[in-house]
Amino acid sequence: MDLNKITDDQVTVLVNVPTTSASSLLYSVPKIIPGTYSEDDYGKYIVDFKAFDAKGKLLNVSKMTENSWQIADANRAKTITYKVNDTYDIEDTHEIFSPAGSNIDKGKNFMINTHAFVGYFDGFANSPYELTILHPAHLWGATAMNDLDASKKKDVFATSRYSTLVENPIMYSKPDYTTFTIQGMEILIAVYSPNGIVTAKSITPEMKKMMTAQKNFLGDFNATKKYAVLLYLADNSKPDAAGYGALEHPTATTVVMPEALPLAELQEQLKDVVSHEFFHIVTPLSIHSKEIQNFDYNSPKMSEHLWMYEGVTEYFANLFQVNQGLISEDEFYKRMAGKIANASTMNDMLPFTRMSANVLIKPYKDQYLNVYEKGALIAMCIDIEIREQSNGKSGILDLMKQLSKEYGTEKAFDDSELFAKITKLTYPSVGNFLSKYVSGPTPIPYVDYFSKMGVTKTMVATDGNLFIKEQAPLITIDPNTKEISFIPYAPLHPFLQKIGIESGDILLSVNGKAYNLDNINDLIMWSMSLKENDEVTFKIRRDGTEHTYTGTALLPKELIPGYKFTDSTKALLKEAWLKG
Repeated sequence: MDLNKITDDQVTVLVNVPTTSASSLLYSVPKIIPGTYSEDDYGKYIVDFKAFDAKGKLLNVSKMTENSWQIADANRAKTITYKVNDTYDIEDTHEIFSPAGSNIDKGKNFMINTHAFVGYFDGFANSPYELTILHPAHLWGATAMNDLDASKKKDVFATSRYSTLVENPIMYSKPDYTTFTIQGMEILIAVYSPNGIVTAKSITPEMKKMMTAQKNFLGDFNATKKYAVLLYLADNSKPDAAGYGALEHPTATTVVMPEALPLAELQEQLKDVVSHEFFHIVTPLSIHSKEIQNFDYNSPKMSEHLWMYEGVTEYFANLFQVNQGLISEDEFYKRMAGKIANASTMNDMLPFTRMSANVLIKPYKDQYLNVYEKGALIAMCIDIEIREQSNGKSGILDLMKQLSKEYGTEKAFDDSELFAKITKLTYPSVGNFLSKYVSGPTPIPYVDYFSKMGVTKTMVATDGNLFIKEQAPLITIDPNTKEISFIPYAPLHPFLQKIGIESGDILLSVNGKAYNLDNINDLIMWSMSLKENDEVTFKIRRDGTEHTYTGTALLPKELIPGYKFTDSTKALLKEAWLKG
């Protein structure tokens, strides 16, 4: 690839054709990639596909599917070329999750998720790959791969096979990165902030604190020697990435967040999002089925065990925080209660293994988000079951370490054998749980499992939102003027009334930032990040006159279903669960 020569917002890719005696050869790019669980058809963004012999003569090419091209006279083929369109600036036309997408912004940024740029020849996916990228000297490629070329204008990366290349994204931008080492693992934090609002240096202290806690939590669990976090911050003032979140890889994660997010809120979001992706080094990196080991990018067969790949990972992303003192026990219970509430809106009688195996098709794909809700709760209940049976001596992390030793990165398990293996490594009651609640249709009695640890369901107080009361919004939008206003006659929260705001006021700005229909999502995100005692300044218009009101935030309190530790006789068991 040559990132210096960008025409019509496209990157040209040249591929050397492997030597073959076959009369034809199929070249494909992914229909789907691991970790996304959606069919995205990256071939849609490839145009002008051509094949040439050694003398530069064009060979016949036929487009076979959305994602594949057949080259005639393959035994004469020397190279193929094609052009790649990016996805970030046309996100209103597709559903590709932004961290799995691509960006081509000449001279500024290239988000190279390699699956969007490079394909594979039929029969050669397990052959070595060498990727050469020419780029402007002022742009630097952040990746977990090692650059084999020392020059400032060319990078060369080598991988043992196609799937390894796909798992190694690269982000080119003006160098803004930090590195640090935790227990022998080198961590790279690279940031692209188009308007220079956020720097790698500004987020590194919290990232280092978080990732150190994660490594401490994992203990002696084997992990990669280098891990890269590639953070792309989207500029919402123009067409740009809008699918916020992250996509995991064995040695990296790509993260997309809005650049306008306040730094404190960005750091809080990164703590949850990046920690989840980092824990994927446990599963599916170290523990996975044959469907993942031999992933078919165009005719995939999905594994039954999303409860483990995503659920255990999401559970660890929350458990490690209470384990390492980053959040309180009550906050942990609150998060799990939130997952119970979210899971209750899904099909609670659909066997999780069936949903996982069929997640690419309806109606199962509509239940996918439950992997982060009920999937995490499944992991929690297994953890509780093991803690109870072992008198607190072991938990689900110990189970995952045992499974990692049994299988590891190169050895895959059969989907059908996993439950028996887990039962053998733990207790019959764990096997019964898996059969009844994971492969069976029975809803999990969460109250019963919490009670094993001395935790009781109750009503707990939580901070509410200034713009919502009793689940009803307090603000509305005039579609003609795009202005945001407090709903006339709506009963505002006491804090808003105290500083002088009235129902019907038109909201012009908060803390100096103007808001209207175009950026109301930013306002909602701000309201969710607001903390008690934060200084807040509102500018409003009432009867044609502008007013400014300032005060120290007093957030409304709401009672919601939650959990509290109440049984002191189980204090040691609860301590082992959350802190062991």
